[in-house]
Amino acid sequence: MRAVILLAPACLLFAACQTQPAEIAPQGSAPAMSTPVGPVVGPNGEAQNREQHEADLDPYAHDKIALQDGRRLFVQYNCYGCHGGHGGGGMGPSLRDEDWIYGSSDAHVYESIAQGRAHGMPAWGVQVPSEQIWKLVAYVKSLRSPEEPDPPPHEQ
Repeated sequence: MRAVILLAPACLLFAACQTQPAEIAPQGSAPAMSTPVGPVVGPNGEAQNREQHEADLDPYAHDKIALQDGRRLFVQYNCYGCHGGHGGGGMGPSLRDEDWIYGSSDAHVYESIAQGRAHGMPAWGVQVPSEQIWKLVAYVKSLRSPEEPDPPPHEQ
């Protein structure tokens, strides 16, 4: 009888060691995570549908005052430190050319500013309010256009 009493807890302990709860990931792997990907948030905190027309997406597109604010923010946040004084490039890529690595739509430019990009573009979405990011988008999209505030001297 004494052997049965000592053997029973040992069997239970052995059986418990052989099973893993379903919610624990296999050893050496990260648990599965779901990262939702959704629409870009607009200046009022409302989700914007990516399928919308570009002019509808950026609420400041073609707004002369917002373009000037975007230029001011471009300087204030030292964007010119990497992208050049008028977005012509430097350590960072040119914002004046037609070749865009991550896309040139308003949503793509917004995401590049807010979320950052590999190889040097920091994510500004945590530090810069969405309204200001949209004004930066409007300014960047105005480069090389007649709407550009304060264009470089050779383009005036």
